[in-house]
Amino acid sequence: MSDASETASVVGIGRRQLARDLSKIARASVAESLQLLREAGTVPARRIGFTGPPGAGKSTLIGRVAKARAARDESIAIIAIDPSSPATSGALLGDRVRMDAVLADTDVFIRSLPSGWSADGLSDNLADVLAAVEADGFGEILLESVGVGQVENGARALVDTLVLALGPQSGDQIQAMKAGVLETADIVVVNKCDLPGAERMAQDIRNVLERNRANGRRVAPVLLTRANDEASIGQLSNAIDEHTQWRAAHLDVARVAETRKRFHVRSLLTRRVAELIDALPDDAPTASVAELYAHIAKQISGSG
Repeated sequence: MSDASETASVVGIGRRQLARDLSKIARASVAESLQLLREAGTVPARRIGFTGPPGAGKSTLIGRVAKARAARDESIAIIAIDPSSPATSGALLGDRVRMDAVLADTDVFIRSLPSGWSADGLSDNLADVLAAVEADGFGEILLESVGVGQVENGARALVDTLVLALGPQSGDQIQAMKAGVLETADIVVVNKCDLPGAERMAQDIRNVLERNRANGRRVAPVLLTRANDEASIGQLSNAIDEHTQWRAAHLDVARVAETRKRFHVRSLLTRRVAELIDALPDDAPTASVAELYAHIAKQISGSG
């Protein structure tokens, strides 16, 4: 066996083990999550989040960006959150199918996860999953949220660069501005820019974001992209690099790490409360809200 073949074999074995580990982590209880929790690597991975309304083309866009960055020998993992059925909690995990087609000739690791009962466009155990992927030594992790376009605090806490992808439809623009998502984005992308209205929409968003400059805040660049246009994908990849450099010069790395750790702890506590509520005794309906709260609080404090 050649050195290259042997290396590929070792990498393949490692990826299969990581996939099995992530399956355990994704469905783990809080107690199991704490047992499976892995410490971050010595060099943190760059975490790049993609969010935006459904239909904006996030999955294909992420695939193209990952392919471009993998070509320069970046070790890349993609975590794609697909919406879960409210009836069964199952997910179609269609993002994996779309990305596989784009990344078939690369070494990019792709993992799809159902959102479960998470209400922030992410996944119940996502902080645990990201910690495990980072500990596995990847240089970059690309995260795709469900794309609810409303609550992005979770993604904001877990990633270094947040890309907001919009389609050139007026509904997307209005939704983004009403929800305040523009305030959280580090880069704004108007995707499918070959469709009518894209350039006008990009200019309108630039005008809105100029208010940040007047307030002394960083102004997110607004880019026009198309999945099969390598030049526009290259511009987006360069914008990600530029934001990484800006972060290094302007943000306190220790404070960012502390914020991320607090978010992780909060997510564990939220999940633990949900577990305890699901395990309430049969006579719970007769108890008052205050009594149920006291019962849950006692359970949490008693579990140490």
